[in-house]
This record gives sequence, C-alpha cells and structure tokens, in this order.
Amino acid sequence: MFDDYQNASYALHDYHYDLPAGLIAQNPLDRRDKARLLVLDRRSGKLNHLRFDEICDSFQTGDVLVVNDTRVVPARLYGKKETGGSIELLVLDPYKSRDQGNREGYECLLRSAKRPRQDSLIFLQRGIRARIQKAPENGKAMVRFLTSEPLLEMLEDIGSVPLPPYIHRNNDFTTNGDRQSYQTVYALKPGAVAAPTAGLHFTQELLEALQKQGVEIVKVTLHVGYGTFAPLRTADIRDHRMHAEYAEISADSANRIKSAKTDNRRVIAVGTTVVRTLEWVAAEFGEVTPFSGLCDHYIYPGYRFRVIEGMVTNFHLPGSSLMLLVSAFAGRTEILSAYNKAIELGYRFFSYGDAMLIL
Repeated sequence: MFDDYQNASYALHDYHYDLPAGLIAQNPLDRRDKARLLVLDRRSGKLNHLRFDEICDSFQTGDVLVVNDTRVVPARLYGKKETGGSIELLVLDPYKSRDQGNREGYECLLRSAKRPRQDSLIFLQRGIRARIQKAPENGKAMVRFLTSEPLLEMLEDIGSVPLPPYIHRNNDFTTNGDRQSYQTVYALKPGAVAAPTAGLHFTQELLEALQKQGVEIVKVTLHVGYGTFAPLRTADIRDHRMHAEYAEISADSANRIKSAKTDNRRVIAVGTTVVRTLEWVAAEFGEVTPFSGLCDHYIYPGYRFRVIEGMVTNFHLPGSSLMLLVSAFAGRTEILSAYNKAIELGYRFFSYGDAMLIL
C-alpha cells in the first residue's frame, strides 16, 4: 500500500538512491517501443516486467491517455566573445512570441571561462551577432539576437539539441540522430528545451493500436524548461521553489478530460509534465479547464491528486522534483523498492532509458 499522506517524509535525503553510472542510458534504442517497461501497482506494490510495446495490455476501453505535444528546440548555441573566448548559450524561453522576444530579449544560460560584460557582443555562426543586454546574474542574462530572422528559424539552422548534462556528446548534434530521437513522434508545438521523455517510447503504430482498443488520445502542451534537471538544494523538500514553465490546454482537450472524469474513466498521463499541467489547472480552478500561461506546480509527498489515475514515466534522478512527484503518486517506499529492483535487473535510467507505468 502506498505511503499514508500523514506519514510523508519531507527530508530530501529520503529520496536518494544509489545508481551505477553504467545504467545511465547514453543513446536511444534502435526501436523506441522496445524499451523495458516496469509496471507498478501503487496499491499493492506488485511489479510486472514487460516490454514497452506490450503496454496496451494495461489499458481499458474508455481510458484517456494525455500526451504533451511540445517540440524540443535546438536551443544551444556556440559562439565567440569580443575577446575571442568561447561561449555557450542556451535559450531558455524560445516559446516567446517574436514581438515579445524582440522587445525583452531572450533569457539565456551562459557558459564561458569569464562572464561577458553588459552590452558586449557575441559572434555566432553565419555572421549572426547577439548582444548581452545586462551583466549576467547566476549564470543567466537577457540576450538580444541582432538578426531579422525569426528565432526558431535561426535555432533550427545553427542550434544544437540541448541534451541533459548526464548524456555525453561532442558539439556536433546534427549528425548523431538526437534531433529525431530526442523528440516524441507527436511533437508539434516548438518551445521546449528538454524532451518530455516518457513520450519518447511511443511509436505512431502503438498509438494507433491504443486508439483501436478504445483508448482516447488527448494533447496538452507544456514547454519543458531546463530547470527540470535542477537538483533540489533544500534539506526540507517543502522549502523548494519550483521553476515556471509555459503551458496550454485547449477547450477541446479540457472538455474531453472533464468528460472522462464525469464518466469515471481513467485519465493516464504520459510524463510528469502532463501530470503537473493537469493538476495545476485543477488546483487553481477546481477542474480541468482551458488554460494558457505559466505553470509552477510543485508536487511532493502529501499532495492529493485531483485528475490522474495513472502515469507513464521514466526513471528519474535521485533527489529531483520528478522523483518527489512519482513518490507522491505511488509512495516513497514503493518507488524506491521499484527503482532498486530495476537497478538489480539492469534497467536503463533517465532520458533515453526504460519506462515505468504506475497504475
């Protein structure tokens, strides 16, 4: 039985586990639906070990599967400072409208040996220049790109896929397949700087098989931010402040999810991003409703879920906000037990790794 809400632990160290480095997946499988799938019954704690393309066996006619249709932007840029030193930029808010970006600039994470000065120039590929609008703080600065080319077009042309720091590559992201593999098959709306990785396991054929089985596929959008990889810094998890990400739920999607809840049909989220989006609007407005704006919903043990009855997810970093979310849903002891069994059996972890289905 998953943890009693009254007995939830708020100590960050209780959400850590030891992971051998060799189990951190560095590359995707040749077939994305051939990943392993650990199915966890959160009420009994029972585990079942399947292959991801067998996930249909766990669904029922009338279930609603909610996916995140965000599209990862190649938002990492490499350039030179006026001094000649190298610099790396990661555009954190590529979802901004062109007018907003031209007016405010774009927030960028900077990496260089010495931080650039306010008003200094950065020289990118194809002769494109960028200006630091004010001195960087905490490694971030507002940057204006001095080009008439729309930002997304520029990034598609000269940008690199912003893979998480535990995946190691050289700087040439355009030849190793990550542009395709670090993207869900239903990715539609550009704006994310990290993939909603639970969705990476689905193929179009698998989605069609689920629909033929009577499972309804519903889309929402949450543009995953780089903060998803940020570790918690507070010993007490209640003191953490969640980063904000842009989310959208259309009227059609909201109505279909509300209908499922009214009919007592299961709503199953693909990934923690979908969970946070749905639970955010339900907490703010009392039900799932059309929404567009920033979402900073922080879910940790003790939280009472209003919308979802199941979750497809990957294996998450120790002590991360994502680890707290799945622990809130299934119970800390059940999650840690499942993770330890996955480690024992050699499951692959993190973004390109294997998957869990929690029901």
